[in-house]
Amino acid sequence: MKLVLMGTNSFVVPIFDSIKNAGHEIMAVFTRAPQPMGRKRILTPSPVHTWATQNGLVVHTNINEYNYSPDMVIVISYGVILRDNVLNSAPVINIHPSSLPKYRGPSPIRTAIYNGDNTSAVCLMDVTPELDAGDIHMCRDFEIGPDDTNDTIEQRVSDIASDMLTEYLKNPSAYPAMAQDGTPTYTKKWTGDDEIIDWSSGDIAIHNQIRALGCGRTKINGADVKILKTKLNNRTMEILQVQPAGKKPMDWRSFINGLHGAEIKYGE
Repeated sequence: MKLVLMGTNSFVVPIFDSIKNAGHEIMAVFTRAPQPMGRKRILTPSPVHTWATQNGLVVHTNINEYNYSPDMVIVISYGVILRDNVLNSAPVINIHPSSLPKYRGPSPIRTAIYNGDNTSAVCLMDVTPELDAGDIHMCRDFEIGPDDTNDTIEQRVSDIASDMLTEYLKNPSAYPAMAQDGTPTYTKKWTGDDEIIDWSSGDIAIHNQIRALGCGRTKINGADVKILKTKLNNRTMEILQVQPAGKKPMDWRSFINGLHGAEIKYGE
Protein backbone atom coordinates (compact mmCIF):
# COMPACT_ATOMS: atom_id res chain seq x y z
CA MET A 1 0.00 0.00 0.00
CA LYS A 2 1.01 3.62 -0.56
CA LEU A 3 1.06 5.28 2.85
CA VAL A 4 1.64 8.65 4.46
CA LEU A 5 2.78 8.41 8.08
CA MET A 6 2.23 11.11 10.71
CA GLY A 7 3.77 10.99 14.18
CA THR A 8 6.21 12.63 16.55
CA ASN A 9 7.05 10.78 19.77
CA SER A 10 9.69 8.11 20.32
CA PHE A 11 7.30 5.21 20.96
CA VAL A 12 5.94 5.72 17.43
CA VAL A 13 9.27 4.88 15.79
CA PRO A 14 9.10 1.06 16.24
CA ILE A 15 5.54 1.09 14.90
CA PHE A 16 6.52 2.99 11.77
CA ASP A 17 9.57 0.76 11.42
CA SER A 18 7.35 -2.34 11.40
CA ILE A 19 5.19 -0.76 8.68
CA LYS A 20 8.25 0.02 6.56
CA ASN A 21 9.65 -3.49 7.05
CA ALA A 22 6.35 -4.98 5.87
CA GLY A 23 7.10 -3.62 2.41
CA HIS A 24 4.61 -0.76 2.14
CA GLU A 25 5.54 2.30 0.10
CA ILE A 26 5.94 5.28 2.41
CA MET A 27 5.24 8.35 0.28
CA ALA A 28 6.05 10.87 3.04
CA VAL A 29 6.36 11.34 6.79
CA PHE A 30 4.83 14.30 8.63
CA THR A 31 6.06 15.23 12.10
CA ARG A 32 6.26 18.20 14.45
CA ALA A 33 8.85 20.88 13.74
CA PRO A 34 12.17 20.73 15.65
CA GLN A 35 11.85 21.99 19.22
CA PRO A 36 14.42 23.70 21.50
CA MET A 37 15.85 21.15 23.90
CA GLY A 38 18.22 21.17 26.87
CA ARG A 39 19.78 24.06 28.73
CA LYS A 40 21.20 25.52 25.53
CA ARG A 41 17.75 25.28 23.85
CA ILE A 42 19.18 23.66 20.73
CA LEU A 43 16.61 22.98 18.01
CA THR A 44 16.21 19.20 17.95
CA PRO A 45 14.21 17.14 15.43
CA SER A 46 11.57 14.75 16.75
CA PRO A 47 12.38 11.02 17.06
CA VAL A 48 10.12 10.33 14.07
CA HIS A 49 11.92 13.03 12.05
CA THR A 50 15.28 11.42 12.84
CA TRP A 51 13.98 7.96 11.92
CA ALA A 52 12.56 9.18 8.60
CA THR A 53 15.80 10.97 7.69
CA GLN A 54 17.87 7.90 8.52
CA ASN A 55 15.65 5.84 6.21
CA GLY A 56 15.83 8.31 3.34
CA LEU A 57 12.14 9.24 3.50
CA VAL A 58 10.58 12.56 2.55
CA VAL A 59 9.88 14.53 5.74
CA HIS A 60 7.52 17.47 6.26
CA THR A 61 7.17 19.54 9.43
CA ASN A 62 4.29 21.70 8.17
CA ILE A 63 0.89 20.06 7.66
CA ASN A 64 0.03 22.78 5.13
CA GLU A 65 2.54 21.12 2.79
CA TYR A 66 0.32 18.04 2.53
CA ASN A 67 -0.49 17.33 -1.11
CA TYR A 68 -0.67 13.55 -1.40
CA SER A 69 -3.15 10.91 -2.55
CA PRO A 70 -2.10 7.74 -0.71
CA ASP A 71 -4.05 4.56 -0.15
CA MET A 72 -4.11 5.39 3.55
CA VAL A 73 -2.80 7.88 6.12
CA ILE A 74 -1.63 6.51 9.48
CA VAL A 75 -1.52 8.93 12.42
CA ILE A 76 0.01 8.09 15.80
CA SER A 77 0.85 10.64 18.51
CA TYR A 78 1.30 13.43 15.95
CA GLY A 79 0.01 16.37 17.98
CA VAL A 80 -1.36 18.36 15.04
CA ILE A 81 -5.03 18.88 14.14
CA LEU A 82 -5.83 17.45 10.71
CA ARG A 83 -7.92 19.44 8.27
CA ASP A 84 -9.95 18.52 5.20
CA ASN A 85 -6.90 18.51 2.91
CA VAL A 86 -5.76 15.37 4.77
CA LEU A 87 -9.09 13.86 5.81
CA ASN A 88 -10.50 13.99 2.28
CA SER A 89 -7.40 12.60 0.57
CA ALA A 90 -7.65 8.98 1.75
CA PRO A 91 -8.84 6.85 4.68
CA VAL A 92 -7.09 8.18 7.79
CA ILE A 93 -6.55 5.81 10.73
CA ASN A 94 -5.14 6.35 14.16
CA ILE A 95 -3.76 4.28 17.03
CA HIS A 96 -5.24 5.47 20.33
CA PRO A 97 -4.08 3.88 23.62
CA SER A 98 -7.29 3.69 25.63
CA SER A 99 -10.58 1.79 25.82
CA LEU A 100 -12.51 4.26 23.71
CA PRO A 101 -14.65 6.23 24.27
CA LYS A 102 -12.87 6.37 27.63
CA TYR A 103 -9.92 8.77 27.74
CA ARG A 104 -10.23 10.63 24.50
CA GLY A 105 -7.69 13.41 24.11
CA PRO A 106 -3.94 14.02 24.47
CA SER A 107 -2.86 11.92 27.48
CA PRO A 108 -4.70 8.57 27.72
CA ILE A 109 -1.72 6.58 29.06
CA ARG A 110 -0.72 9.06 31.75
CA THR A 111 -4.35 9.50 32.78
CA ALA A 112 -4.94 5.75 33.13
CA ILE A 113 -1.85 5.38 35.32
CA TYR A 114 -2.67 8.49 37.36
CA ASN A 115 -6.15 7.14 38.04
CA GLY A 116 -4.77 3.76 39.12
CA ASP A 117 -6.39 1.77 36.28
CA ASN A 118 -5.18 -1.83 35.99
CA THR A 119 -6.32 -2.37 32.39
CA SER A 120 -6.52 -0.37 29.20
CA ALA A 121 -6.56 -1.04 25.45
CA VAL A 122 -5.09 -0.10 22.10
CA CYS A 123 -7.69 0.90 19.50
CA LEU A 124 -7.23 1.25 15.76
CA MET A 125 -9.79 3.82 14.65
CA ASP A 126 -10.85 6.19 11.91
CA VAL A 127 -9.83 9.82 12.26
CA THR A 128 -12.75 12.26 12.08
CA PRO A 129 -13.06 16.01 12.68
CA GLU A 130 -14.39 15.32 16.20
CA LEU A 131 -11.63 14.46 18.66
CA ASP A 132 -11.02 10.68 18.92
CA ALA A 133 -14.64 9.97 17.98
CA GLY A 134 -14.09 7.81 14.91
CA ASP A 135 -15.29 4.25 14.40
CA ILE A 136 -13.08 1.42 15.67
CA HIS A 137 -11.62 -1.34 13.45
CA MET A 138 -9.60 -3.27 16.04
CA CYS A 139 -9.11 -3.13 19.79
CA ARG A 140 -6.78 -5.11 22.05
CA ASP A 141 -6.72 -5.04 25.84
CA PHE A 142 -3.60 -4.95 27.99
CA GLU A 143 -2.81 -4.88 31.70
CA ILE A 144 -1.27 -2.05 33.70
CA GLY A 145 0.85 -3.29 36.60
CA PRO A 146 1.10 -1.46 39.94
CA ASP A 147 4.62 -0.23 39.15
CA ASP A 148 4.21 0.42 35.41
CA THR A 149 5.18 3.90 34.25
CA ASN A 150 4.32 5.97 31.22
CA ASP A 151 7.52 4.70 29.56
CA THR A 152 6.81 1.00 30.15
CA ILE A 153 3.23 1.34 28.94
CA GLU A 154 4.32 3.26 25.84
CA GLN A 155 6.62 0.34 24.99
CA ARG A 156 3.75 -2.11 25.49
CA VAL A 157 1.47 -0.01 23.30
CA SER A 158 4.18 0.22 20.65
CA ASP A 159 4.50 -3.57 20.49
CA ILE A 160 0.73 -4.13 20.36
CA ALA A 161 0.17 -1.39 17.78
CA SER A 162 2.90 -2.79 15.53
CA ASP A 163 1.19 -6.18 15.48
CA MET A 164 -2.25 -4.64 14.94
CA LEU A 165 -1.19 -2.47 12.02
CA THR A 166 0.78 -5.26 10.37
CA GLU A 167 -2.32 -7.44 10.50
CA TYR A 168 -4.76 -4.70 9.50
CA LEU A 169 -2.78 -3.43 6.50
CA LYS A 170 -2.68 -6.91 4.98
CA ASN A 171 -6.46 -6.78 4.48
CA PRO A 172 -8.29 -3.71 5.83
CA SER A 173 -11.66 -4.94 4.55
CA ALA A 174 -11.47 -7.84 7.02
CA TYR A 175 -11.88 -5.35 9.90
CA PRO A 176 -15.10 -3.37 9.37
CA ALA A 177 -15.61 -0.24 11.43
CA MET A 178 -17.75 -0.34 14.58
CA ALA A 179 -19.14 2.78 16.25
CA GLN A 180 -17.85 3.63 19.72
CA ASP A 181 -20.21 2.58 22.48
CA GLY A 182 -20.57 4.43 25.77
CA THR A 183 -20.21 7.87 27.30
CA PRO A 184 -16.96 9.64 26.35
CA THR A 185 -14.49 10.88 28.94
CA TYR A 186 -11.63 13.24 28.14
CA THR A 187 -8.01 13.71 29.18
CA LYS A 188 -6.02 16.90 29.57
CA LYS A 189 -2.51 18.12 28.96
CA TRP A 190 -0.58 17.69 32.19
CA THR A 191 1.52 20.60 33.47
CA GLY A 192 4.23 21.12 36.03
CA ASP A 193 1.61 22.11 38.59
CA ASP A 194 0.20 18.56 38.41
CA GLU A 195 3.58 17.23 39.62
CA ILE A 196 3.29 18.96 43.01
CA ILE A 197 2.69 16.32 45.68
CA ASP A 198 -0.18 16.63 48.13
CA TRP A 199 1.03 14.38 50.94
CA SER A 200 -2.49 14.12 52.35
CA SER A 201 -3.66 12.23 49.24
CA GLY A 202 -2.10 8.97 50.43
CA ASP A 203 0.69 6.63 49.31
CA ILE A 204 -1.17 4.94 46.45
CA ALA A 205 -2.31 8.22 44.87
CA ILE A 206 1.18 9.73 45.16
CA HIS A 207 2.79 6.62 43.68
CA ASN A 208 0.35 6.77 40.75
CA GLN A 209 1.08 10.46 40.27
CA ILE A 210 4.84 9.92 40.12
CA ARG A 211 4.77 6.96 37.76
CA ALA A 212 2.25 8.67 35.48
CA LEU A 213 3.97 12.06 35.23
CA GLY A 214 7.60 10.96 35.58
CA CYS A 215 8.17 12.75 38.87
CA GLY A 216 6.55 14.40 41.84
CA ARG A 217 7.77 17.75 43.18
CA THR A 218 7.91 18.53 46.87
CA LYS A 219 10.01 19.96 49.66
CA ILE A 220 11.95 17.70 52.00
CA ASN A 221 13.40 19.43 55.06
CA GLY A 222 12.82 22.75 53.29
CA ALA A 223 14.71 21.85 50.10
CA ASP A 224 13.12 21.45 46.64
CA VAL A 225 13.23 17.79 45.57
CA LYS A 226 11.86 15.79 42.68
CA ILE A 227 10.84 12.24 43.53
CA LEU A 228 11.62 10.28 40.38
CA LYS A 229 10.84 6.68 41.20
CA THR A 230 8.78 4.83 43.79
CA LYS A 231 7.26 1.41 44.34
CA LEU A 232 4.50 -0.04 46.50
CA ASN A 233 5.08 -2.58 49.24
CA ASN A 234 1.77 -3.76 50.71
CA ARG A 235 0.13 -0.47 49.68
CA THR A 236 2.92 1.51 51.32
CA MET A 237 5.04 3.71 49.04
CA GLU A 238 8.79 3.29 49.07
CA ILE A 239 10.89 6.09 47.54
CA LEU A 240 13.67 4.74 45.30
CA GLN A 241 15.16 7.72 43.47
CA VAL A 242 15.15 11.49 43.95
CA GLN A 243 16.74 14.59 42.46
CA PRO A 244 17.45 17.54 44.75
CA ALA A 245 17.36 20.94 43.03
CA GLY A 246 20.60 21.64 41.16
CA LYS A 247 21.90 18.09 41.61
CA LYS A 248 21.94 14.86 39.66
CA PRO A 249 19.46 12.04 40.37
CA MET A 250 20.43 9.83 43.29
CA ASP A 251 19.06 6.83 45.13
CA TRP A 252 17.01 7.44 48.25
CA ARG A 253 19.58 5.99 50.64
CA SER A 254 22.27 8.39 49.37
CA PHE A 255 19.88 11.30 49.84
CA ILE A 256 19.04 10.18 53.40
CA ASN A 257 22.74 9.81 54.24
CA GLY A 258 23.21 13.43 53.17
CA LEU A 259 20.74 14.54 55.85
CA HIS A 260 23.15 13.29 58.54
CA GLY A 261 20.45 11.80 60.74
CA ALA A 262 18.04 14.76 60.62
CA GLU A 263 14.35 13.96 60.99
CA ILE A 264 12.67 13.82 57.56
CA LYS A 265 9.89 16.36 57.04
CA TYR A 266 7.91 16.16 53.81
CA GLY A 267 6.27 19.18 52.19
CA GLU A 268 8.13 21.68 54.33
